[in-house]
Amino acid sequence: MLAVLSPGQGSQKPGFLTPWLDLPGAEARLRWFSALAGVDLVRLGTEGDADEIRDTARTQPLLVAAALLAAEHLPMHDVAATTGHSVGELAAAALAGVLSPESAVTLAGVRGREMAAACALEPTGMSAVLGGDETEVLAAVESHGLHPANFNGAGQIVVAGPVDRLAKLAAEPPAKSRIMALQVAGAFHTPYMAPAEQALATVAAGITPADPTRLLLSNADGTAVRHGREMVQRLVRQVTAPVRWDRCMRTLVDLGVTAVIELPPAGTLAGLLKRELRGSGAVPEIVTLNTPDDLPAARDLIARHGGPAGSAPATRFRVVVATAPGTFTPAGNLTEGDGVTAGQVVGHLATRRGTIPVTAHAAGVLTAWLAHHDDPVAPGQPLARIGGQLS
Repeated sequence: MLAVLSPGQGSQKPGFLTPWLDLPGAEARLRWFSALAGVDLVRLGTEGDADEIRDTARTQPLLVAAALLAAEHLPMHDVAATTGHSVGELAAAALAGVLSPESAVTLAGVRGREMAAACALEPTGMSAVLGGDETEVLAAVESHGLHPANFNGAGQIVVAGPVDRLAKLAAEPPAKSRIMALQVAGAFHTPYMAPAEQALATVAAGITPADPTRLLLSNADGTAVRHGREMVQRLVRQVTAPVRWDRCMRTLVDLGVTAVIELPPAGTLAGLLKRELRGSGAVPEIVTLNTPDDLPAARDLIARHGGPAGSAPATRFRVVVATAPGTFTPAGNLTEGDGVTAGQVVGHLATRRGTIPVTAHAAGVLTAWLAHHDDPVAPGQPLARIGGQLS
């Protein structure tokens, strides 16, 4: 089974689109995307320096256009699954048939401009917390009035908020962790982006999406989303919600993905996947598609691992998460492999305010416990994964 990944902001490199312009029709395609996005993607992708293409308003449509341009030269009908990181979700949604390429690039242009405007309202930023115990890291983030923005797996959580609070966190890092400030314009995927979410919602309301033609994993929880309208709503909400790339990677493993292609500018997501799965024996074969010279290897990978999206039953995965901090106790009558019904209690949280039942959001099979008896958990922490075939 093969999946295609679309990278997000921070993966761009000066001149990364230059070799793609040698392909027939590529420059014309990028000029069409430029008209939709309101920025000159040809110049930015070939001549823009690092500072210029770091500008959120320019970077986001540039990344989506690059991924779509490269994918047009692949036999996508044999790709079973797709997902993207942050703005890369727009490209993934287009590759899954939910959005047209034109809609994806247009939304990326709006998203980039509005997020840049939101960043200008007050001085905010982002920092990567590398290492440390996740529960302790999240507790420290909360105590400093910050927000988790990206759960990237492999011991990396990106946090965001006011720059002075980020500085205090850096001065008092959680045990066994180190903190690296990121060169970004503001606190992406946090409530500070609320004006951008509202603006994007206004534009997205005019789109008529289709249901996905292949598995499409959402950054919200790693779920394989079935309905196009739901995916558009998730794309809008993701502007202020954390990116759960860790859950997307886990779902790829659960699906039995054996091969992965990362679209240009490739490398970041492949690196995260390798680090997350190192030593597990589950690392898929990976092709990082950066130039047209990589296309033969990508096509060969699809030929060996691909198959039509409808050739096997599609699987939906939903993650049950903690709604409050506390200690988790799984339901004693449930084991992995058991069926559960919507609303069924799968465990309990012992909190300062008493015991809270944890329920399944949908019917399916309990495929994995993600937290165990008496485990301390933080709000939003995954507790169990529920899976089942899509009808």
